[in-house]
Amino acid sequence: MSDLTRRQALKIGAAGAGGALLPVPWTAVARADSVAPPQVLAAGDLALWYDEGAGTDWLRALPIGNGRLGAMVFGNVDTERLQLNEDTVWAGGPHDPSNPRGAGALAEIRRLVNANQWTQAQDLINQTMMGNPGGQLAYQTVGNLRLAFGSASGASQYDRTLDLTTATVTTSYVLNGVRHQREVFASAPDQVIAMRLTADRTGSISFTATFDSPQRTTVSSPDGTTIGLDGVSGNMEGVTGAVRFLALANATVSGGSVSSSGGTLRVTNANSVTLLISIGSSYVNYRNVGGDYQGIARQRLTAARASSYDQLRSRHVADYQALFGRVTLDLGRTSAADQTTDVRIAQHNSVNDPQFSTLLFQYGRYLLISSSRPGTQPANLQGIWNDSLAPAWDSKYTINANLPMNYWPANTTNLAECHNPVFDMVRDLAVAGARTAQVQYGAASGWVTHHNTDAWRATAVVDGAFWGMWQTGGAWLSTLIWDHYLFNGDIEFLRTNYPAMKGAAQFFLNTLVTEPTLGYLVTNPSNSPELSHHANASVCAGPTMDNQILRDLFDACARASEILNVDSTFRAQVRATRDRLPPMKIGSRGNIMEWLYDWVETEPNHRHISHLYGLAPSNQITKRGTPQLFEAARRTLALRGDDGTGWSLAWKINFWARMEEGKRAHDLIRYLATTARLAPNMFDLHPPFQIDGNFGATAGIAEMLLQSHTGELHVLPALPPAWPSGRVTGLRGRGGHTVGITWASGLATEILIRPDRAGTVRLRSRILTGTVTVVDTADGTAARTTRIESDLIDVTVQAGRTYRITSSGATTPTLEQSFSNVGITSDSNTNVGNFDGGGASLSAQALAQAGASPGGTVSRNGVNFRWPNVSSGAADNAIASGQTIGVTGTGSTLGFLLTGTYGAVSGTGTVVYADGTRQTFTLSTPDWYGGPHSGGTAAIVSAYQNRPNNQRQATAACIYYVGVALQSKAVASVVLPNISARPATNVPTMHIFAIAIGG
Repeated sequence: MSDLTRRQALKIGAAGAGGALLPVPWTAVARADSVAPPQVLAAGDLALWYDEGAGTDWLRALPIGNGRLGAMVFGNVDTERLQLNEDTVWAGGPHDPSNPRGAGALAEIRRLVNANQWTQAQDLINQTMMGNPGGQLAYQTVGNLRLAFGSASGASQYDRTLDLTTATVTTSYVLNGVRHQREVFASAPDQVIAMRLTADRTGSISFTATFDSPQRTTVSSPDGTTIGLDGVSGNMEGVTGAVRFLALANATVSGGSVSSSGGTLRVTNANSVTLLISIGSSYVNYRNVGGDYQGIARQRLTAARASSYDQLRSRHVADYQALFGRVTLDLGRTSAADQTTDVRIAQHNSVNDPQFSTLLFQYGRYLLISSSRPGTQPANLQGIWNDSLAPAWDSKYTINANLPMNYWPANTTNLAECHNPVFDMVRDLAVAGARTAQVQYGAASGWVTHHNTDAWRATAVVDGAFWGMWQTGGAWLSTLIWDHYLFNGDIEFLRTNYPAMKGAAQFFLNTLVTEPTLGYLVTNPSNSPELSHHANASVCAGPTMDNQILRDLFDACARASEILNVDSTFRAQVRATRDRLPPMKIGSRGNIMEWLYDWVETEPNHRHISHLYGLAPSNQITKRGTPQLFEAARRTLALRGDDGTGWSLAWKINFWARMEEGKRAHDLIRYLATTARLAPNMFDLHPPFQIDGNFGATAGIAEMLLQSHTGELHVLPALPPAWPSGRVTGLRGRGGHTVGITWASGLATEILIRPDRAGTVRLRSRILTGTVTVVDTADGTAARTTRIESDLIDVTVQAGRTYRITSSGATTPTLEQSFSNVGITSDSNTNVGNFDGGGASLSAQALAQAGASPGGTVSRNGVNFRWPNVSSGAADNAIASGQTIGVTGTGSTLGFLLTGTYGAVSGTGTVVYADGTRQTFTLSTPDWYGGPHSGGTAAIVSAYQNRPNNQRQATAACIYYVGVALQSKAVASVVLPNISARPATNVPTMHIFAIAIGG
């Protein structure tokens, strides 16, 4: 783990928490005879497990936490190391970083920006608007508790596990014929870390325990069974360390003896040992570090010692499972799960291991529960786990991506309480940021914070203008308040937090200025996070992300004021101001413009794609609501590419889930699950470790299964072919709905919805195209439903009831959701990789003239097909490469609409029936060009084609119909012929546009 400070990072060109350091992949080798241990199987494979200790590698140690206290457990046979953290131990102390020179320079800075003198504006910002100090202060370690056991020679049968179902780390091994076991957890109810050491032979446990720390500390032995570590946090950036802390470790033994002297704890020949660790901090809040840290540590230790270990463990497990157990996910299991966790990461891209996605999803939930609880600090860049005094990017709160991402899974994965520390922080920032707003911007009211903050709620510009001159940090955090309200509907929560939202908006009502050329109201100066639009220049006016965030903030404030029946004048003002913000625009490359002007980014594959905030996490760009912007967002993602740092890949999972492209979203999970992006302990590697990628991946998997950002519950919107069957329970949707889904062969078979509030639930799902049944599970009565679209219904519901939605009869599969590789027909996009690999394409307009329009029904030979419902330039046909397509139902004919490129093509496919039997068939089609041709039944004849450089050619093209006779039983799926991997020049390829069961 590199001790890389923010200042050091800047010197080597790695810009901020969004910056990139070169990955250093690690390795792990599969074991042919590997079998998951019984305790892992008992946890339903929801456990990280290893067959060796962590050694000295922090990224192989296993994390535990109770929101406030954290520990990394190394599990070595000879020496156990618990690396300890307390969430308020930060460098420095209370201070006001606001720079009073800022307001006086603001007019000149804005003039320089408007004159396109961006680097000169940055220079002036660096001279006048930087905070004092110019960097923020670091989250720091408390130190280590080390248990020395002696030689490990001859140890065998080693297992080390982190059980996500109980939040416990267990180390077990045999040494000298004795089975030893250590179990450790961090208890939220009792506010201690507890370890239990046992052996299957009496008198076998002996060790010495000592504290050490890189902080300024002293060690002691307060009594005969306890040792202590008393210290103070470090100085940094010229601010004196002021957080005092005391760590205590106490041993209770059964059999043998225990003693303490000179800061060393000695246990000799014990049968079992209970070790309790308590840490107190003097941090009260960001302005007060005068707390009774010694009294806190002692009181919590004394209280915990009054309970037995079993009682402590029971309270811990009950408290933890009340949160963790709300959501279950089953994506299936293969033998890949029998390997150790590090091996599973190393081989993930070469094996089929769907359970690893489940583990990754639940690990993110575990980490959030363990690092963010009511009353604690929010999870920082490393959650609460850090072994350094100078961690990478100070392990603080980076707001321009990372802190919001940490909390994306809080609502959707049913951990609403874990969100509370963010709202506590926002209320603090509203006070601290009001000072910065006044002295740096001359704002008469409101508050601001920039791209980072810390335990001292620093709100000024830091790290240099290129990265730090971003005004909308407080605005983005304030939008989280409204989104949280949409999930829980809690009026008192909204009333408590509305003043912070209002203050964030008031700042911009006071400081937005008119852009002289375009006439819009804009932020100036600001930037599109961490990306230059011209050489060495990021500072600009009105970047797209700012405008998107402010639209969300202004809308949220207006709606909240209506609900609370307050501030009608303010409400009218924010709505009027919102209407003067720059709209999103499509640039010359077909992309969402990142700035007011159609500039080309200096780093085409930059990790930040900030201007797609409107796609995710916001809902300003949607497939059905804003189709042109939606396709421009797709183009933007294509231009940026799939590579990125760990957190960037995680955000892209969410982007592609919102695109409703499950295969592409799953590809990003696979890119993340590599040794370059996940550590052996599954911590996300930026690199180095940065926890937002874990949280972002969890949120992305939830978005693949359920979305609710458009006012409807969209079930399985981005289900990838890699997860053909599965079950999830407990996901949450906006409007106050708890949702469970069971699916098979890529289609939902049952949906369960439990609403918090009475009213109407709008539900979208592929299964709704069939005959739908919606019943109240308590009494079997039918719920009232109204069909809105073929796959969209309204259901009238009562609060607290559970409704089951099922469908019977054949359904028309949505082929575009089942792709493993794709072709594109388009009049506007004929680059290589589209329809025939050389850029020649069926014309979408000509297809529509021939009766094949997006989402429309095409009937041929008694079979009704659904034409792919995608916009021009989007994937609209599957390339037959042996993949399984989710086609279900019962009928006499399996129909295809398909065609070949570069000649007639033919191959063997398979129908898989629900009873497990299989039926092979030959699927053949003539070539598309200039058809119809003999040897096939013409289904759709288009009048013209589109060629490279967007040139129409008046040559007909043909799509053919093929029907396969079915047995009279239910179909579960269809396996396509294995013709070609992807569209490519001169490669015979079979393109399938629709599949349906009829007759």
